[in-house]
Amino acid sequence: MRHLAIDIGASSGRHIVGEVVDGTLRLTEVYRFENGLVERNGHLCWDIDRLFSEVLAGMRAAAERGLAPDTFGIDTWAVDYVLLDESGARLGDAVAYRDARTDGVRDALEVAGTLSFAEQYERTGIQYQPFNTAYQLVAAKHEAPELLDRAERLLMIPDYLHYLLCGTAATEYTNASTTALVNARTRTWDDELIARLGLPRRIFQPICEPGTVLGELTPETAHEVGYTCRVVAPATHDTGSAWLAVPAQDERSVYLSSGTWSLMGCELGAPILTEASMQANFTNEGGAFGTVRYLKNIMGLWMAQRVREELAEEEGSRPSFDELVRRAREAEGFEAVIDVDDPRFLAPQSMTEAVRALCAESNQSAPTTSGELMRCIYRSLAVCYARAVRELSRLTGVDYARINIVGGGCQNAYLNELTAAACGMPVFAGPVEGTALGNIMIQLIAAGKVPDLAAARALVRRSFDIKEVRP
Repeated sequence: MRHLAIDIGASSGRHIVGEVVDGTLRLTEVYRFENGLVERNGHLCWDIDRLFSEVLAGMRAAAERGLAPDTFGIDTWAVDYVLLDESGARLGDAVAYRDARTDGVRDALEVAGTLSFAEQYERTGIQYQPFNTAYQLVAAKHEAPELLDRAERLLMIPDYLHYLLCGTAATEYTNASTTALVNARTRTWDDELIARLGLPRRIFQPICEPGTVLGELTPETAHEVGYTCRVVAPATHDTGSAWLAVPAQDERSVYLSSGTWSLMGCELGAPILTEASMQANFTNEGGAFGTVRYLKNIMGLWMAQRVREELAEEEGSRPSFDELVRRAREAEGFEAVIDVDDPRFLAPQSMTEAVRALCAESNQSAPTTSGELMRCIYRSLAVCYARAVRELSRLTGVDYARINIVGGGCQNAYLNELTAAACGMPVFAGPVEGTALGNIMIQLIAAGKVPDLAAARALVRRSFDIKEVRP
């Protein structure tokens, strides 16, 4: 059997076919496309129609390569959603989490006495991020109440793409948990929170677990791509999928999914909903098979991605990531370190100037070359990782011994070296396509080809090379 993972991130998407051959898992990338934000009606949005066309194009590409899948599933980033009316038509734009419409929403809820963050955290376990779906919906209610009045369904981005492909409207659990509207104990929508925020309960669809078979492709879609197959909900939050593919040795392993965002933490059997956890801004995101992804969101390689685009405008061509690392190594000795989680880095007009400004404000030398700029970013990420590991150990009571990094960022040998040094423990880097792997692992389990998560992780360990970096 073949299984297709459609993994869509904030900057790019990929279609990867996986199949087990001679006891190992083989991956074949059949399609890749770029993604990004567009401005519409005064907001930063996703071009959801183009994304859907890219999904179909990649599915056709699989058939053209002779790799038509038996099952497939889609994962994307979290928190963003679309609204549908009673006929299933989309209402409004797919506004992106980097849009400023949620600025001040959390403070306004506190001032009005509607819902304190302490109570919201105790119920949902989700860390404060200004773009949590709950705050997006409150902002939408104030800006365009008529859309919520007409809405009959809310679907997260991957759920909406699944709906277009097979006609089943369901909300997968790992992504639903990031809305800050799901009760961490019951793993269901928290009706009291929804009511207190003045949101219509009818729009929230039944929550399904990863591995749920949503159905077959619609006849129209099957004709469009040239085959039919089953649609399986993976862990549709990309971090939820990436977490599954971490080849951790034991409970003393820290997980780090490294990409546009850095998600750092561990896997637990129950949420940690204490005040100390809330103050440290750790989150309890839903995991597959009854697990909790206890982690911290860190700004991640978004900063490097933005600098790369700015250098392209300045230099006339976009430098490769390897070139950025080379420049950073040449700037050895530049020691400025900044707080990468400063909110100014979320969507600045110029990432370069934002970094320089924070260096100046903290009485440090501002970077004057692209190499110094990149070294500052990479060192600052490593320092932030070390701080997160210390906090994680304090909150869980576990003395961690190693860091497992998956995702595209694990290819950055320089950042891995800085991370090992800052954290004082070995780093195990790989596999690269962790998110697609986790997506496929769920499909393998749903198809009965692998019995459980432990067996799937063992399959990953024997199928891919993992690089060790010592401090």
